[in-house]
Amino acid sequence: MKLAVIFPGIGYHTDKPLLYYGKKLAASYGYEIVKLSYQHFPEKVKDSKEKMQQSVEIALEQTEEKLKKIKFSQYEDILFISKSIGTAVAATFAKNHRIPAHHIFYTPVEPSFAVMNQNGIVFHGTKDPWIDTSLVKEKCAEKRLPLVIIENANHSLETGDVLTDLKNLIFIMEHTKQYCSEINKKE
Repeated sequence: MKLAVIFPGIGYHTDKPLLYYGKKLAASYGYEIVKLSYQHFPEKVKDSKEKMQQSVEIALEQTEEKLKKIKFSQYEDILFISKSIGTAVAATFAKNHRIPAHHIFYTPVEPSFAVMNQNGIVFHGTKDPWIDTSLVKEKCAEKRLPLVIIENANHSLETGDVLTDLKNLIFIMEHTKQYCSEINKKE
């Protein structure tokens, strides 16, 4: 049995493009899908380390509650697909519960890198106002995490040009699919 848990971001729910197509790809590989949602975040999180940490804790508490009945040990393969603040939550949850999950990290935020492991792939846009590209490159190299860079893309991995964004989405999902395929070859 295989399980994929979808960890959203602040304002980026599981039916937005990256998570919507990410979960569809996971389902196509036979993963049972569990979607999370969060609420009650503080305002203006982006420019406040304190509010960012508070948001991670809020989301983690809600995650603990929503996932407490899942027996992760019954699954032979676990995939965590996360976005933004959800990347910190997914990595922390996996670490706290010693879950050997594979990770797809869409646009991680800075606190994520303190808990991320080497079982994953990272996607980042060079115009992401939440975290500097040089820091993402440095941390991914340090942790030996493959990094897929989307030029001129923001925190949603979008550029503002619809056709460019659709081409980029295909590119992102090709890498997501390749990662899922590699995981499934190892199983």
